[in-house]
Amino acid sequence: MKAAITELILALLLCGCITTVSDGDQVEIARRIFANECGARLELLTAWNRGEDFASLGIGHFIWYPAGQEGIYTETFPELTGFMLQQGIAVPAWLQGDCPWPDREAFMADIDSPEMLRLRLFLQDTMEYQTAFMLKRLDRALPGMVVAAPWGDKLPVLWQFMRVRLSAGGHYALVDYANFKGEGTC
Repeated sequence: MKAAITELILALLLCGCITTVSDGDQVEIARRIFANECGARLELLTAWNRGEDFASLGIGHFIWYPAGQEGIYTETFPELTGFMLQQGIAVPAWLQGDCPWPDREAFMADIDSPEMLRLRLFLQDTMEYQTAFMLKRLDRALPGMVVAAPWGDKLPVLWQFMRVRLSAGGHYALVDYANFKGEGTC
């Protein structure tokens, strides 16, 4: 039975049946996440919230820790820029290295700079790629979600995932939940 569930998940992932979406759906998912998470406001594509030790960038609030710093959350912004480079997107060189801000104060001092405006415009222009990245992360997360479930719940978790995925707006719901609430694997 364990092997059958694993094979089913792998088969679904390999055939692209889980989170493959049309270009139109990807644009709509990006639009909805931008509206939901940023109020559809360009300036909210770059944030560093009080009490946090990282910048939150893009529609997915991708985390970027200052150089040499780690935290309890997974750093996702460098992974996003790597994904974009693989997709042939011209990522500004300064976004490919360490986070340029050592702390929130430095980030806030730079908030209205021309460089920050260019960053926001870059994030605005790449929303579809940010969405594609979140979908790819969801693909990678599903096996972990199933494995983390108690033995008797593994097939129902997969079933419910697929039921939501196949419903109208299902991709948006899954991406939004997994990206902002977590995968439920801890």
